[in-house]
Amino acid sequence: MEKRRRQQGRDDGRERSEFDQKVVEVKRVTRVVAGGKRMRFRALVVIGDHKGKVGMGLKKGADVSESVNKAVNQAKKNMVTLPLVHETIPHELKIKYKSSRLMLKPARPGTGVIAGGAVRSVMELAGVKNVVSKMLGSNNKVNNVKAVFAAFRAMKSKETLAKLRK
Repeated sequence: MEKRRRQQGRDDGRERSEFDQKVVEVKRVTRVVAGGKRMRFRALVVIGDHKGKVGMGLKKGADVSESVNKAVNQAKKNMVTLPLVHETIPHELKIKYKSSRLMLKPARPGTGVIAGGAVRSVMELAGVKNVVSKMLGSNNKVNNVKAVFAAFRAMKSKETLAKLRK
């Protein structure tokens, strides 16, 4: 098996991760020091398995690839598991994180992911196939992604909601 993989040119020395990753944003940031400006790169990365597990990482590094690798490692440590119901979220949510306000609604099968930029990438990597969302307030991608994760943490499963209603 190992020999066949090498012959086909697929073995590049590292194992295949179980998570897909998406770089949501890379920014060049500067720090002013006595000798001038020090430039670094900040990467916002979201990883997910398309089955309900998703994580995000925000890290800085000397170059883009270093910052992305650091962010991926942080994202693996900050994983959240979603209680998906028929490829959508279990209930409606309205979340406020700093200046970002987020509204998430479950949608019927066939609707698709109706979401803007940063929210869309998180939903697709989480495995949510049908959802309606609206971002209000802020255009800051970091705060918008953090608002989505705050919503994921606030989400309750159908069983938990049934117990609360009794």
